[in-house]
Amino acid sequence: MKRLFRNRRGIVGIEAAIVLIAFIIIAAALSYVVINMGFYTTQKTKETMQTGLEESLSALQLDGSVIGKTNGAGHIEWVIVPVKLSAGKGTLDLNNGSLIVSVYLPTATLLDIYIGVVRGEEYGTDIDILIGNLSRTMGMNTSDSAVFVTVNDDGDSALESPEKAFLIIHLNETISETNIRHSIADYETFKIEVRGAKGAALTVVRTAPGGMARDSYIDLG
Repeated sequence: MKRLFRNRRGIVGIEAAIVLIAFIIIAAALSYVVINMGFYTTQKTKETMQTGLEESLSALQLDGSVIGKTNGAGHIEWVIVPVKLSAGKGTLDLNNGSLIVSVYLPTATLLDIYIGVVRGEEYGTDIDILIGNLSRTMGMNTSDSAVFVTVNDDGDSALESPEKAFLIIHLNETISETNIRHSIADYETFKIEVRGAKGAALTVVRTAPGGMARDSYIDLG
């Protein structure tokens, strides 16, 4: 009887060891799953925060004063906005279809008037020469339209650091069939919005001063 009891006690010990090993294996598997899910959640959280940060920042920022050019009626017909890439941004495609430029006026809302990008090396960097070339070759003086003009670029249509670009906007002075002009008169406030595929829009809000001289350049700050 003692020998039988001794043999049975050995079997119970082996069974307990097997059960213990099974528990250890299950615990290890669960720990791996928990740790793996923790790493996955941390990575997703990081990606979400990074995406949110990118969406909250504009790819463009102002790089100087906004300039307005008045016409013979003393209204701002051309607006020049100097821009550059925001800090930490890589490149920005300036081709038509990649950007949306909208202008909000007291008299009208002009949605998506962007028509493309040109190089300052080809069209000129002097404002009068540039406006003349844009009017002659692209017909900008007859429509509400906007283009980007790149300077010190490397020959492509992407804006890179430390390149600079000027957003040139033409606002029609001609009274349309609805009897509404789009040029900017004294004390009128306007807003320009430039939106790309990613990131927040660059928003520029300015108010025209009073007593603007005809056919002159106005510093809008």
